[in-house]
Amino acid sequence: MPDPHTKPLIRWLDATVAAVALAVVIGGITRLTESGLSITEWKPVSGVLPPLTAAAWAEAYAKFLAIPQAQTIHAGITLAEFKGIFWWEWIHRIAARVVGLVIAVPFFWFWAKGRLPKPLVGRLAILPVLTLAQGALGWYMVSSGLSERVNVSQYRLAAHLGLALVIMVIALWTSASLRAAGRAAQGGGDGNARHAGAFNTLLWTRISDVFAIWTLLVILSGAFVAGLRAGKIYNTFPLMGGQIVPPGYNMLDGFFKDAFENPAAAQFHHRVLAILTVVVAISLWAWVSGSTTAPARVVRAWQNVAILAAVQVTLGIATLLLGVPIALAAIHQLTAVALLGATVLAAHSVRGL
Repeated sequence: MPDPHTKPLIRWLDATVAAVALAVVIGGITRLTESGLSITEWKPVSGVLPPLTAAAWAEAYAKFLAIPQAQTIHAGITLAEFKGIFWWEWIHRIAARVVGLVIAVPFFWFWAKGRLPKPLVGRLAILPVLTLAQGALGWYMVSSGLSERVNVSQYRLAAHLGLALVIMVIALWTSASLRAAGRAAQGGGDGNARHAGAFNTLLWTRISDVFAIWTLLVILSGAFVAGLRAGKIYNTFPLMGGQIVPPGYNMLDGFFKDAFENPAAAQFHHRVLAILTVVVAISLWAWVSGSTTAPARVVRAWQNVAILAAVQVTLGIATLLLGVPIALAAIHQLTAVALLGATVLAAHSVRGL
């Protein structure tokens, strides 16, 4: 059990993980419903309140009609329809503010009370700083779609998602560390360890770290799929347009330009990376499960990774085949966050053996 003095810190960090995960999913729904550009201004304080009068709604509607997306993707949108997309973006911005409060208020309270462990002060102080940066990055992303483009930059979208996941990973890792420290202080450990002393900790530390980073990059490749609306094309599996490599692949000059700006390439790469991820995850689980020296907690951690990876790929294929229904796509994104969390915990489980 964790030290009673660290329990409030663990609860705060766990709440941070949950709040970020929820905000990521809401952001995904906002993207899927083409709602992200419905609020054309960034007002960190006064923006908490939505339009409250008919005149305020008319003003927000008029500002939206002036941007390129309203004249293309949302051409002919009515005020009633505008309100529908407005509310999703407003909810997303409120969720982002809630994340900020969940992180900042407890942090400064713990800091003022001297309740932050000294070795963790620097790491935990990064959380409110990154949250502020995330808000600014969110507006930087939105601003990319307000003048010349009809949607936001896929590069900025990926950066926005990536920073949110970094915040979540820091909180999750620190929470796991506090729990582990509590177990160690009470003389607890992995009672089901199988000759843990002979377990190749260094090897599995490297494997786990690389796989966690890999998983993050695969998720970010999905952000490019979303940003380029690549999920709306080639809604078949396993072939794309009747071919393994889809028609239109490599049609832009240069590999990197094609990879990050060509919808066909973005979807193809995401498919390949996702399939590789589940194959490697299951293989690593089988490997560590077959070891007579692997501690039980490491085996359990990799079991969770393998199961979530398999579920995630299944959801991804179903989402694609069904034409990206919003509810299923949101679950797919939530499972991606859960998978990243599982890889982080798998990496953490190897430490301290």
